[in-house]
Amino acid sequence: MKPLSETYKELGIEFTLPIEIRNSNGRRTYYEGSDGHWNKREYDDDGNQTYYENNDGYWNKREYDDDGNQTYYENS
Repeated sequence: MKPLSETYKELGIEFTLPIEIRNSNGRRTYYEGSDGHWNKREYDDDGNQTYYENNDGYWNKREYDDDGNQTYYENS
């Protein structure tokens, strides 16, 4: 994945850093700093983080049961 700032530049969209995007529940889903570091997160309906990825190529996936207990974990 390329940084969101590159896409903004290609589309001619003005922006300032840091870029921070939050979902409807207020949880941060994307962050990009002025140093080029970025990370992306995804959450399930209960607010549990299910995916994380960063600019270094590291990622992880998690799954949870109905009680919010982590039942699966995998990373790069």
